[in-house]
Amino acid sequence: MAFVLNRTLGPIVSRRLLQRVITSTANEQQYRFRSRTPFNTVVLFVPQQEAWVVERMGKFYKTLNPGLNFLLPILDNIRYVQSLKEIAIEIPSQAAISKDNVTLNIDGVLYLKVFDPYLASYGVEDAEFAVTQLAQTTMRSEIGKITLDTLFRERELLNAGIVEAINKAAKAWGIICLRYEIRDIRLPAKVQEAMQMQVEAERRKRATILESEGIREAQINKAEGTKQATILSSEGFKLEQINNANGEAEAIRARASARAQALQTISDKLQSEEGRNAASLQIAEQYVHAFANLARTNNTIILPSNAGDMSSMVASALAIYNNLQTKDRQGFLSHSTSTNSSTPVTKLSSTSIDSKLSSIPIDSKSSTDISSVRHIKKSITEKDTH
Repeated sequence: MAFVLNRTLGPIVSRRLLQRVITSTANEQQYRFRSRTPFNTVVLFVPQQEAWVVERMGKFYKTLNPGLNFLLPILDNIRYVQSLKEIAIEIPSQAAISKDNVTLNIDGVLYLKVFDPYLASYGVEDAEFAVTQLAQTTMRSEIGKITLDTLFRERELLNAGIVEAINKAAKAWGIICLRYEIRDIRLPAKVQEAMQMQVEAERRKRATILESEGIREAQINKAEGTKQATILSSEGFKLEQINNANGEAEAIRARASARAQALQTISDKLQSEEGRNAASLQIAEQYVHAFANLARTNNTIILPSNAGDMSSMVASALAIYNNLQTKDRQGFLSHSTSTNSSTPVTKLSSTSIDSKLSSIPIDSKSSTDISSVRHIKKSITEKDTH
């Protein structure tokens, strides 16, 4: 090429023209869609990730791949240079109306790539402009299908819908849309104020709910604690009552056993002469002690006719005891040794006393004793009457 230029134009002019062509080629290769392309120098080196579309005599001939390539001068012409790299195109801000009639201003970024240099060159006049316009119209269409809240909540679904719509239309242009990202969403001032009020109301609502839930949990915990305390207290009281009842039962059984043993011992001792004498002595002491207690009270009592003769009183008591012991020994012993017996205690009446008195031998020495006993009978009769 340089040899042909040197012979036709001269060395100086040929060098300047060649330098201008190379510089113009380097500058124009920075753009994707340019009609003016590198000059055909027969031997060509195509850069990596580029595709050169060649026309022969005005008709598509072939696409040059990266590396060394050869073309015929004058007949072959490099018509288009397509970059196979992924590029980002800024989508200008535009107005859109959502489903709930809110006006939005949205812009975004579109990422696309050429997969067919032939279609990208001959399918559309300006692929970049066509894709940009398609992205804007698709975005307006997709936003009109959703509400404002859905737009903020499901932005990824909106981006996916825009990409799908662009790929359907851009397939015939040899371009594939990799992804679309919404960058800024600008709302009217009144809408922003309403949204701010809504957010504040929602926060107050959540705070109220959390506070009420906290109060509820506190009341539930307090009631549960009171319930557990009441249950434990009742169980403790129950155990206390059971223990008290068991202790009282044991005490009753112990007292009954001791009483039975004592009565059994007394019964055994009364079988001997010494035991009977001791019982007579105890009865005499109790008789004297009873009269002494009656003297300390304000009650009206009947004294024996010979109250000053204490020996006669004791003798009368011993005589009554000996007579009762002789006739009622068996009944007394059976009543003393039975702790669980339900037989009622026989109450002394005037008739029983008379029967006892009739069995006592009367002589000149015991007339005083009998008189004392009769006074006791009279006192018992008057008490029964009252």
